[in-house]
Amino acid sequence: MSNGPIYVTRPSLPPLAELMPLLEEMWDSRILTNNGPFHQKLEAALTAFLKVDHLSLVSNGMLALEAAIDAGELSGEVVTTPYSFVATTHAVRRAGLQPVFADIRPDSLNIDPDAVEAAITDRTSAIVAVHCYGNPCDVDALQAIAERRGLKLVYDAAHAFGVRRDGQSLLNYGDFSILSFHATKVFNTFEGGAVIAANEAAKAAVDSLRNFGIASETSIPNTGGNAKMSEFNAALGLLQLDRFAEARAARSQVDARYRDALADIAGIEPLAIPDGVEPNFSYFPVLVGADYPLARDALYEGLKAENIFARRYFYPLLSSLPVLGPIFFHESGVRSNRQKQDVSTIAQLSKSRHQASICAEVTRAGSPTNPARNRAS
Repeated sequence: MSNGPIYVTRPSLPPLAELMPLLEEMWDSRILTNNGPFHQKLEAALTAFLKVDHLSLVSNGMLALEAAIDAGELSGEVVTTPYSFVATTHAVRRAGLQPVFADIRPDSLNIDPDAVEAAITDRTSAIVAVHCYGNPCDVDALQAIAERRGLKLVYDAAHAFGVRRDGQSLLNYGDFSILSFHATKVFNTFEGGAVIAANEAAKAAVDSLRNFGIASETSIPNTGGNAKMSEFNAALGLLQLDRFAEARAARSQVDARYRDALADIAGIEPLAIPDGVEPNFSYFPVLVGADYPLARDALYEGLKAENIFARRYFYPLLSSLPVLGPIFFHESGVRSNRQKQDVSTIAQLSKSRHQASICAEVTRAGSPTNPARNRAS
């Protein structure tokens, strides 16, 4: 295989020569931000490409989630998952809300609708669910719960750019979905993100909140922040969008190659792609089971010895972070206010889940290494 390091991900970039004319346009116009021409073009292009109706560009994925929470006027408690990147729960906390963690399903790693329903109280205002690794949540069950209990439904779809379910964009479910365009994502603008709203009024609220709460030159009805995407990031995004199909196809080949090579290795279980789902192949998570001769962390170190830099992801669990302070759990019908990591399925996955590399460049490498064959006897 290649002697160079293989990282868990590597940013996809357009040829620099394609970016230079766009930079020259910016230098000529001196328009660098504040809903400039590149911003408007990318917002329109993404709206069409993703087949959504109401999309607002922002400067990163976490601010996208904060804007959605603010525009949704959430209060009190929010039922969510501890199996996500820290930005999910940090956005909830920074809004002054109380996260209530519910368990996940072992097959999809997404929040379990039954656990969600059990965690709802008269203080619950919303469900914040995560399409983990881009795999869709049980959107039908969650929508039914939200409608029956009068809750807002917000999806952290940071991993789900371009993912489709039964031919429909995954971003068209819930009251809001948010995207991240961070450098590690399959579609990146260095930094960036978007909020997809269910209606025009919600988009207008997001548009105001991302720009200090300003509605017009003389009207500032909201207390907003600064989440505007710059013209540079938007211009880069236009180039990246043209290359997305190519990048996705390259990642698809890596995914297929890994699945074929790992099929006969006992104790290594790649996460299945659900029927009816068109994935973006952003991630390649595997479960390290008891049948594998190395524990998850030993495999992690073994891969590093082979110059392969994978991740224990998500790790640590959000429910184990002291910085979040008191956390509510709903487990086996009992609510508790404590720092705890053994939340049923969550606890097992925190010890076994592993994310392998899925850079497009890996298509030129050899078969995946099995560190267990090389361990000391």
